[in-house]
Parts: sequence; C-alpha cells; structure tokens
Amino acid sequence: MAKCAFLGLGVMGYPMAGHLAAKGHEVTVYNRTGAKAEAWVAEHGGRAAATPRDAAEGAEFVMACVGNDDDLRAVCTGEDGAFAGMSEGAIFVDHTTVSAMVTRDMAEVAGDAGIGYVDGPVSGGQAGAENGVLAIMCGGAEETFAKAEPVMAAYGRSIKRLGDTGAGQLTKMVNQICIAGLVQGLSEGLAFAEKAGLDGRAVVEAISGGAAGSWQMVNRHETMLDDKFDHGFAVDWMRKDLAICLAEAEQTGAALPVTALVDQFYKDVQNMGGNRWDTSSLIKRLR
Repeated sequence: MAKCAFLGLGVMGYPMAGHLAAKGHEVTVYNRTGAKAEAWVAEHGGRAAATPRDAAEGAEFVMACVGNDDDLRAVCTGEDGAFAGMSEGAIFVDHTTVSAMVTRDMAEVAGDAGIGYVDGPVSGGQAGAENGVLAIMCGGAEETFAKAEPVMAAYGRSIKRLGDTGAGQLTKMVNQICIAGLVQGLSEGLAFAEKAGLDGRAVVEAISGGAAGSWQMVNRHETMLDDKFDHGFAVDWMRKDLAICLAEAEQTGAALPVTALVDQFYKDVQNMGGNRWDTSSLIKRLR
C-alpha cells in the first residue's frame, strides 16, 4: 500500500480519494474549502492538510483533480504548492481536464525537481467516480506510468498510457469532441421522435442495439425524455473542456466545425439557466 495525497475533493475527487482509502492506501487530502476535507476525513479516515505542500510531504503519489489550468498551477507551484513538499522520486498524477500546454509546463517543473508526472484525465462522470470504474487516459514516461497504474486502479477500470506527457489530455479532448456530436445527434433524434408522436422509449429500444446505439443513448435517453438534468457532467464543465479542444485545434490546424457549433448550443443552454444541468440538456433547445 502507498502513502498518497489527494488534492481537490469535488464531485469527482471526493469519491476517488475515498476509493484509495478503501483499498488500504494511507491518504492525506487537501481541498480549497477546508470543511470538505474535514468531512472526507470523518467519512474515510486519513488526514486533512491545510496546504497542498503539507498534503504532499512524504507522499509517494500525489493525485489532483481540480478545476482548470489556473487551479492546477496553484496547487502545484509556489511556496505552498505540492511540488515544494514532494520528495525526489515521488509521482504527481493530474486527473484534471486541462490544456496540454499547462500539462507540459507542470511536467517540466516537476521533472526539474526529480518528480515524476502523469497526466491522467478521466471519463465516466460522477457515477464512474463513485463506482470506481473510471476510464483514465494517461501521458508520461512509461516507467512513471507503470508505477502509478496500480494506485490509479483503486478508482479506474480502464487505464491506458497513450504516449508521452500531454497525450492523456489530448486523448481526453478527442473524448469530449466525440461526446459533443453524439449528444447533439441524440437530442435531435429524440426531439424528432416526440414531434412525430412516437414513444421515445420504444424507439430507443428498437434502435439502441444497432448502429445508432451509444453509451449516451443507453444511459441518458430516459432522463432526456423526462426532462431531468440534475445529474452527471455539467454544461459549464463541458464548455470549459470544449474551449480547450477548440484552442488546441487552432494550434494544430484541426477542423472542428461540429464541435464549435455544439459549443454554441451549450452557450444557449447556459443562457436558459442550465449552467449546472447535465450535458444531455441540449435537447431543451429543441423543445
């Protein structure tokens, strides 16, 4: 069992850190709002730290799941940052969805201090985190990944290294690009069925086993038909992720016309007050 620190106890990080503790790892947690860290300790044991540096001191593995590029820099660097508390040979694993640029920057800073670095954004949403079955897309040196993989297995079902530093984040961008188009297509299909007077559930039962089937169709069609969106991955988070995708595409010259369009559709949902609605709320624009 390893000595671990977990930085960031949001809807994803809280249960992920809990799985580490349940597997017998020694876990210290840090959260910007200290009360959340204290609540986690009351539930899972371990220790709450006042700063990322305090949490990281003596840890073999430091995991982070925070909000964005700036949040990642804040927990990694500076006098109170995790890197300042980590020993040479320790490994930092970032599960935040951030830009490939900040990933490479943080990996370089870590490397200068003799700290290993894995970028490992996740997919599977809150349910995947709570059930410990996340898909984890990783970038980093093979040796570093090999050491971190057994620890990540506490909350990951599919853990794959895609290449060197940044490859995990780039793969997560592909994931979000694919999801954006799928959810829009599913929204249009279900809205069309409603307008045509069809039973949406019967339609999904008929087509989900064929070429139109997808995880989104199986797991989101009922709540979409019931107009319930108080679960899952929030629109605000999706727009943050799509902004990363579109910025990277501008740098590489990749064409993302559908992604750019769906991003604007999500902006419409935000204007409807749906900032915290699940991403499947795209269908509300069509009703």
